[in-house]
Amino acid sequence: MSGSPKHELKKVLGVSFGVAVMIGGTIGAGILRTPGTIALMLDNYWLIVLCWLFGGVYVLMGVSSFSEMATIMPKAGGPYNYVMRAFGTYCGFLTGWLDYLINAIGPAYFCIVISEYVVILFPAWAGYETLVAVGFLLVFTAFHLVGVQGGSIAQQIMSLAKVIFFVVLIAACFFVKVDHISFGQPLPVLKGGLLIGMLKSMQLIVGAYDGWWSACFFAEEDKDPEKNLPRSLFMGAVTVILIYVIFNIALFYVVPLDSISTSTLVASDAAKVVFGSGGATFVVVLAIASLVSILNAYMMIPARILFGLSRDGFFVRQGMQVNKGGTPTVALLSSAALALGLILVGSFEALFSLSAFISLIVLGFAFGALIKLRRVEPNLPRPYRAWGYPWTSALVLLVTIGLFVGFAISDPYNFVLILIIVALSYPAYRLLIRKA
Repeated sequence: MSGSPKHELKKVLGVSFGVAVMIGGTIGAGILRTPGTIALMLDNYWLIVLCWLFGGVYVLMGVSSFSEMATIMPKAGGPYNYVMRAFGTYCGFLTGWLDYLINAIGPAYFCIVISEYVVILFPAWAGYETLVAVGFLLVFTAFHLVGVQGGSIAQQIMSLAKVIFFVVLIAACFFVKVDHISFGQPLPVLKGGLLIGMLKSMQLIVGAYDGWWSACFFAEEDKDPEKNLPRSLFMGAVTVILIYVIFNIALFYVVPLDSISTSTLVASDAAKVVFGSGGATFVVVLAIASLVSILNAYMMIPARILFGLSRDGFFVRQGMQVNKGGTPTVALLSSAALALGLILVGSFEALFSLSAFISLIVLGFAFGALIKLRRVEPNLPRPYRAWGYPWTSALVLLVTIGLFVGFAISDPYNFVLILIIVALSYPAYRLLIRKA
């Protein structure tokens, strides 16, 4: 049954899509909004840049590990496949649904935020934000129902446009004539307050980098996953890291640190310095371009996770249905229905605040799966091997655990919510297995 064309995804994607979906699924409103909050907590130029670089190194080590796992098991749904093979069905079930949760709330959130920015451009639409958000969701759902090829082309175009917008803003910051800012301020003394500030900053930075493994969700649709996936992951990661780090440096070049720390949208402040009165409009257009690109990616990702979960018996069998265009229709419509409900009810906000937290659980299990499979299945064909193993894989796992513990200390409310979710997952798993 699962081998019939109705239950098979089309192998039509390549490196360009992998890079585009990684850029599209990562660069969003986070990088535009977080610099001000981070500057308020750390208040030191070098420390802030160092934290963004640390996040980038963490991503690169993660990319290496995911490249090995994704080429061993190029299956729809990404990380949970690796976890299930290494640690069994329950861990796979838990990882898959947690991964689905943090990705499925994305379309609702991005549609809402897009509608808010659209209203800034068109003030006459004020009061109709929910309708605008629902309209974006319905349009993108209909677009992706047609087939995966159109979504792939759109993702590449929108991701390229997003990169161009960021490059223009960054270049303009360095060409504008401003008084050079001194970066020689002393590092603050490490103490409890600063450590908490660093942990909270890293939570924001990890959240801004979230999505760097997006290409893995589409491994089953790649024409040559053994070669394409590592290239897509590394090229996408390097692009995102360069944009994030240089963007922060550019902001510091034109906006004083004191002003950055009191700004809710420092990118707009920088654009006003560079482009004058039209700067605010430029940033709104940049934000919309970023969000539309990330929305397109997140319309595709949850459906792939749900398709994989359905095939493994963790969702209804109808979730495996694929149309002639290669779209898992029931999985897409189910995810769109969830997003629609979240837009109308607005209850997704609390869930979205958990995303960076929960993603560490998914990543921790995935990194652990690499180490476990290296030990128990040493002869497994590995088209790509993680560089620096076992040191880099052990280090990225330890860093993930350390970040999770740090987040638990600095954000106990969400930590308790995660414990409740995990506790409820096992009875749900047993019930599902019994019915199956």
